[in-house]
Amino acid sequence: MLFVYPAIFHKEKEEFWVEFPDLEGCHTYGSSISETMEAAQEALASYLLTLLEQNKTLATPSNISDFHVEDGFSSLVTCDINQYKDTKAVKKTLTIPAWLNDRAMSMGVNFSQVLQEALLSKIQSL
Repeated sequence: MLFVYPAIFHKEKEEFWVEFPDLEGCHTYGSSISETMEAAQEALASYLLTLLEQNKTLATPSNISDFHVEDGFSSLVTCDINQYKDTKAVKKTLTIPAWLNDRAMSMGVNFSQVLQEALLSKIQSL
C-alpha cells in the first residue's frame, strides 16, 4: 500500500533534518539529501505501520503547496508499507542430518541467515 505525505526538509550547517507536519513526532535526519530522503521514507513507513497496527486513524495528507519553507524546502515523501509489514521474527523448529549440522557449526554458519536466503531464493524463483 503506497502512501504519500508532504515533508519539510531543513538544512542546518551541512546536514538535513525532515519533519512531517501532518504526523506529530515523525521526523528524522541525514547527512545528504539522498540519505535524508531514504531515512524519511523509513520513518514514514514505521510511523504509519505503528498507527495501523494500533487501529488508529491516519491523518489526511496536507496539500504540499500550503507549506512555505525559509530554511529548506518541502517535498512529497512516498513509502510502500508492504515492504515493512510483518517483519517481526518467527521461531521455526527444523530437522537436519547431524553430519550437516556438525559441518555447518564448524564453519560458523548462521543458520537463520542461510534459511532466510534460501527461502527468499525459492520464493523469487516461483
